[in-house]
Amino acid sequence: MSGKLYLVATPIGNLGDLSPRAAETLAAADFVAAEDTRVSLKLLNHFGIKKPLVSYHEHNQASSGPAILNRLLSGETCALVTDAGTPAVSDPGEGLVALCAENGVEVLAIPGCCAAVSALAVSGLPTGRFTFEGFLPVGKKERRDRLAELAGEERTMILYEAPHRLRTTLADLKETLGDRRITLCRELTKLHEETVRTTLSAALARCQESEPRGEYVLVLAGRERLPERAVSLEEGVELVLSRREKGERMKDAVRQVASDTGLGRNELYQAALRAVQEQI
Repeated sequence: MSGKLYLVATPIGNLGDLSPRAAETLAAADFVAAEDTRVSLKLLNHFGIKKPLVSYHEHNQASSGPAILNRLLSGETCALVTDAGTPAVSDPGEGLVALCAENGVEVLAIPGCCAAVSALAVSGLPTGRFTFEGFLPVGKKERRDRLAELAGEERTMILYEAPHRLRTTLADLKETLGDRRITLCRELTKLHEETVRTTLSAALARCQESEPRGEYVLVLAGRERLPERAVSLEEGVELVLSRREKGERMKDAVRQVASDTGLGRNELYQAALRAVQEQI
């Protein structure tokens, strides 16, 4: 009979947030798979838990995943942990869970800390419907494409960001999505925890005044729901052509007008193309 894989959520800052059940699971497992064994060793030592540690992270998962699976299939139990938070959520674990699912190994979640949910709860923004976007792509084209996809998103959005990229991300969000409400959650549960409820423009100005420090969770308001077809397709085309006359690319103009009016992007693009061809 195969063993079990336990996804053990660990503290995102305050060690007091490790649940009794999580500690019991770590103590009972045959071995612990860790994103960074040095970080996890400190956690285990803090709670007096002595367990063999193996490395499992994004750079070695192709080899480490099958090795862990083989041990599970032989009957051992494994507790998977990341440096902080819930495994497989913007952290290593997704691939290992998929391997276990494909091979009939039971996977159990030991719930606990999750920075995204904690930030959403304190954000002051709507929590009934939300989307988790994690880290935006670093590459300019990939980032632009992702932001274009989010332009019409009406749900509250949750993103992660490192301090050295925060200014760029805030500027890109403001340029693509317009000035919206945003909550910046910094160093959640840690000594210098801070929650700032503001707007994208004010947040950007704040970051220009002082160097961002610590890990951030950004909770961004979704687009306000617009009346159905508040603008006709013909009016939308006129807005696109007006933006093109000011030097915008057709694709960018269509994306922004579609976001502002609620018109379908593909329909608007095709109509704008026809209008341009008729002008030639």
